[in-house]
Amino acid sequence: MFKLSGTPEERLKVANDFKNALLALPAKIDVLQSMEVGVNSNPNEDWDVVLTAIVGDMNEVDIYAKHPDHVAAASIVSKAKVARACVDYEF
Repeated sequence: MFKLSGTPEERLKVANDFKNALLALPAKIDVLQSMEVGVNSNPNEDWDVVLTAIVGDMNEVDIYAKHPDHVAAASIVSKAKVARACVDYEF
């Protein structure tokens, strides 16, 4: 999850740009099986973006995280990011 800074309009623009970049990643990163991205619609909540990325195993999390296309997508939120929360788990 990502919490962004700025006006509601600025946060929404960054969130949607980030979402679009993330949704393009499964076609570019072989280990990425699927990607789901949600942009917050509730103004009473503090977090702006949530994503779920599915990979085969924990080793592939590292491959995904270091992939240049993922790094480029992450740079979209870098200046606006106030906080990030992450859980990596196996199922």
